[in-house]
Amino acid sequence: MADIITRDGTWSFDGGTVRIVPGGKVHPVRQDLGELVVPLEAVAGASFEPDRKGGRLRLRLRTGACPVQRAADGRLRDSADPYQLLVEKDRTGVAEYLVDEIRNALLIEQVPDGPVDRFLLPGPSVPVSGGGGDGTASFDGHDVRLVWNWKAEESKTTGGTVTLPLPDITGVRWIPAIGLENGSLRFDRAGVTATAQPKYDPYSLDLWGLSKREYTAVLVAAAVLVRLPSPAQRLAPGTPQKTLAAPAQDASPAADDHDVLLRRLRELGELHRAGVLTDEEFSTAKQAVLKRL
Repeated sequence: MADIITRDGTWSFDGGTVRIVPGGKVHPVRQDLGELVVPLEAVAGASFEPDRKGGRLRLRLRTGACPVQRAADGRLRDSADPYQLLVEKDRTGVAEYLVDEIRNALLIEQVPDGPVDRFLLPGPSVPVSGGGGDGTASFDGHDVRLVWNWKAEESKTTGGTVTLPLPDITGVRWIPAIGLENGSLRFDRAGVTATAQPKYDPYSLDLWGLSKREYTAVLVAAAVLVRLPSPAQRLAPGTPQKTLAAPAQDASPAADDHDVLLRRLRELGELHRAGVLTDEEFSTAKQAVLKRL
């Protein structure tokens, strides 16, 4: 068991899962998302980046494994990223040890770092709500509700609250406000091509970036994405197909695949001789392979 406790949160690793608990004064996205249990098969790598104040832990997930990352599409700020942890100077040694443990486990279990064809994390729990700007979005697992505030355009307020059943939704797109450019949370529907700007579109929130709370709209997007029926529907219209994850390959060979198991033994021996695996780690991994032989 390896763990690290900081003001920013707590990470622990038991060999099979990374458990992430946010601190009490973190970004609203991390607060609302809460505790995460990340299976090793969803992890592509881990790193620690030192600086003069301590450093930053980063957990890199396989593409397609996390619905929040899929919804954010690389647009989350570092402070809002649940897979980053600020580390104080007196915890840097523990952080480096935790990274080594995760990397060794990935090597021993032969976890591929390529994309996956399904979400390996459940996403935000429902009901979930978020947003800001001209309204708030909420999702209870069945329906999305868009409630407008007094700042919304008349084209939205005259129609009142919008309710979208999940079967009517074909995609969802979240873009945060950047600089002077407004962001949006837009829901796509079958057979309908949205042409209006988000501020006039009754199926979109117009996000102005005036508070951190607006970022929580990404959690609504993620909760919807993970419940859409197929990966193809999770992509917004016009999104290049290359963003779809390729099927994950089984990292564990069949029990009767003798040649593959022998090759695994040779690979473990090479890692041991290179100093990547300790004597204890090599012995444990070797015994696991021998049992399957």
